[in-house]
Amino acid sequence: MNLLPIYRITVFVPPEHLAALKAGILAIDDLALGDYREVMWTSAPGFEQYRPGTAAAPRLGKAGELVSTPSVRLEFSIPRDAQRLRRVISEGVHAHHPWEVPAVFVDEAVFPQPSR
Repeated sequence: MNLLPIYRITVFVPPEHLAALKAGILAIDDLALGDYREVMWTSAPGFEQYRPGTAAAPRLGKAGELVSTPSVRLEFSIPRDAQRLRRVISEGVHAHHPWEVPAVFVDEAVFPQPSR
């Protein structure tokens, strides 16, 4: 078994924007893991909430108002490469996500690849 060092990227997005976000990410990177491409995971819808501050420019809600809206969890991984990570997040996620400040989380992990 080979332990491949990866970044695991988690993004929360409104369900109606999921397809566009996935397409935007895949236009920047093929998300290859071993012999597989376009490797992504989507979890069942839940909710996200936020209260925009006075300097925020929210797409939904207004300053001081508590907003709760449906959201899905999208996860994908890339090999640990800081330049690639910055490109995927800025050109893939931020450029195609509807929120001013999307909830994006990056963890360092390993992907156990079977030996052949």
